[in-house]
Amino acid sequence: MAKIVVLGAGIAGHVAASHLRRKLSKEHEVVVVSPNSNYQWIPSNIWVGIGRMKSKDILFPLAPLYAKKHIDYKQAKAVSFHPEGDTEESKPYVLAEYVAGDEKETQEKVTYDYLINATGPKLNFEATEGLSPGKNKAHSVCTYTHADEAWTALNDLIQQMKQGKKAKILIGTGHAKSTCQGAAFEYILNVEQELRRHKVRDMAEITWVSNEYHLGDFGMDGMLLSYGSNIMKSSEMVEMVFEDRGISWILGAGVHKVEDGVAHYENLEGEQKQASFDFAMLIPSFSGHGFKAYNKTGDDITDKLFRGFMVVDADYTPKPYEEWSVQDWPETYQNPSYPNIFAPGIAFAPPHGISKPRKSKNGTDITPAPPRTGMPSGITAKLVADNIIEMIKHSDKGLHHKGSMGNMGAACIASAGFGMTKGSGISITTYPIVPDFKKYPDTHGRKLGKTFGTIGLAGHWLKLALHHAFLYKAKMKPFWWLIPE
Repeated sequence: MAKIVVLGAGIAGHVAASHLRRKLSKEHEVVVVSPNSNYQWIPSNIWVGIGRMKSKDILFPLAPLYAKKHIDYKQAKAVSFHPEGDTEESKPYVLAEYVAGDEKETQEKVTYDYLINATGPKLNFEATEGLSPGKNKAHSVCTYTHADEAWTALNDLIQQMKQGKKAKILIGTGHAKSTCQGAAFEYILNVEQELRRHKVRDMAEITWVSNEYHLGDFGMDGMLLSYGSNIMKSSEMVEMVFEDRGISWILGAGVHKVEDGVAHYENLEGEQKQASFDFAMLIPSFSGHGFKAYNKTGDDITDKLFRGFMVVDADYTPKPYEEWSVQDWPETYQNPSYPNIFAPGIAFAPPHGISKPRKSKNGTDITPAPPRTGMPSGITAKLVADNIIEMIKHSDKGLHHKGSMGNMGAACIASAGFGMTKGSGISITTYPIVPDFKKYPDTHGRKLGKTFGTIGLAGHWLKLALHHAFLYKAKMKPFWWLIPE
């Protein structure tokens, strides 16, 4: 009998646990350890943040589902990693602390045969002085509670605008190394559309602020897109979208401080500037959770498991941008020191960025961190689960399921408005996520035809369909596994 422990119940953790439970007999244990009581479909937080969905529409409680599916669930947070056990416990374990119920604040050594670290990122708001959801007129849509608060504030501002108030709205990244530009891009389009719906668009100045060097970088060094019968840079596409909607932009901006209605930022010229606002949504930087790891005798071995995020089968050798390669990226998400530990999704440490690194004239790094969105999270979680299943069933230590972000595509749909007749969507499909300049030297490292962009109502329909499909899948309803990651 094997015991597989999954840390985290987000997209990666939930996908891994679902597939493990479906494919392994009941004699094997699948245990999920997560401080969250609910599963949330994070991409739809955008619609919660404009009041077009309620948070209840994008989440469901985990405990009843896991009980029904025979998945052991512990509402607890990981505290430390002990991959060799200790002097009293021979099996490897994670020290976990319960966050709810009668066991709240008590700790347990959760032993395992296989461990999947799917804890995702820490939302590192404190890396930017004064940036905290709901404070200083700045908000977030990173969680459903943040999105609820953002809509409350935005709606209050809309009502003031209806009474004649002129407003400034600032949306983008809240740190020089933030990622997730795609979520901010989608939110700014939805906010702009929502102002039109409320007939107050003429009362607002909307500004995009980002650490990107070019529009449409998205932490992926931009893209060369097939756009109908034409070829277009992602920067040109986003510029066209912004100009059409009257959205201005500030690029190469490292926001380092937020005060009441003011974002302080440094640009690549080294200038210190300010952007004022009545409402802001600024994506924070992401970081690892600061976990510690110890060997059997209690010595600190954190560097064997973590570089902020978890160390996996990537090439972490420091090298200049010109020598970065798709071969640097992991394929199995297995820790090299402890082969029974894996880290899919956002939990693994990337070997380097994807966008070209840039510093301001003052030496400040102002570069997007590499994005790792829902689609790659689901794909990597499933392949990790499949490898563990084969190791258990066939005692096969070879990892036959592989998937690098250098040979993996991703489809991103940025809705722009909500409704079956009035919504819209900007759809961008990228292949591969990490550009392969040797394989595709003439098309910015990506394959045309598989890297394309479209704009229109159909994209919005697809986004809405995916919302319902993936919630159906996450609830493990009949034949859920037929829906791809």
